Amino acid sequence: MSSVPTSSDDFCFRHPGRQSYVLCQRCGRTVCPECQVQAAVGVHCVECAARDRREAPRVKRGRPAFLQNLTGAGAPVVTYSLIGLCVLVYVLQLIPGLGVTNAILFAPAYVQPSTGAPLEPWRMITSIFAHSPSSIFHILLNMYSLFIFGPILERMLGRGRFLALYLIAGLGGSVAVNLLGGPLTAVLGASGAIFGLMGAFFIINRHLGGNSIQIIVLVGLNLAFGLFIPGISWQAHLGGLIAGGLVALIYVRTRPIRMRTTQILLVAAVALGLVAITVARALV
Repeated sequence: MSSVPTSSDDFCFRHPGRQSYVLCQRCGRTVCPECQVQAAVGVHCVECAARDRREAPRVKRGRPAFLQNLTGAGAPVVTYSLIGLCVLVYVLQLIPGLGVTNAILFAPAYVQPSTGAPLEPWRMITSIFAHSPSSIFHILLNMYSLFIFGPILERMLGRGRFLALYLIAGLGGSVAVNLLGGPLTAVLGASGAIFGLMGAFFIINRHLGGNSIQIIVLVGLNLAFGLFIPGISWQAHLGGLIAGGLVALIYVRTRPIRMRTTQILLVAAVALGLVAITVARALV
């Protein structure tokens, strides 16, 4: 019976008492099972593996696409701010004793001196940030619609144009209520402004050659709901739709940079026209 001579190279370099015949693929030293780190090909010793980790280039992982869309440079900040403001106002409306709802809702009586009510024309704008405190579905449906149409239009138009569109459409809804509703017809909600976004989307989409059948059906159904379901202001929907469509028409007709001043003047003229209609109605 004979013995096979062994060499120190057949023992783990970190544990000299452990015999092994596995070599590190990097440095060639013998490593026992405890000192082996699995690599893509073969094994490395713990020291080579640690050195590889230190020397590996740091890869900066980008944010997920959905997070980039929400928070990146082109994020629809105005849309999110409008949603946040509406939610904040809604929470304040739910606090007993504050009287937020009554303080900011709109009724034609507030812009018609003949009714004897105090003149508070700012309610034509503040009312679009309030919603019915008796039903959470009112704000949920409006904010969902704003979340769908807002980012699309804000990225198309830019933040300033989009905000002007939203506010003028909301004002248009209040003007229509003032013209077509009774003096004590109290309204609140972002529906008029959102219908303005729908009207604007239709105009811009048509100008770009897109298919507008779906938006036509959507607007038609929502207008029909306002006509046949009590508690919905079809006047605000119609007024917002017309005002938003008119502003969008100005935008698409004055797209060249050389017409920027003309665009601003025309949009301002629409807003002033709505104010003039309100004043004329008050003088009747």
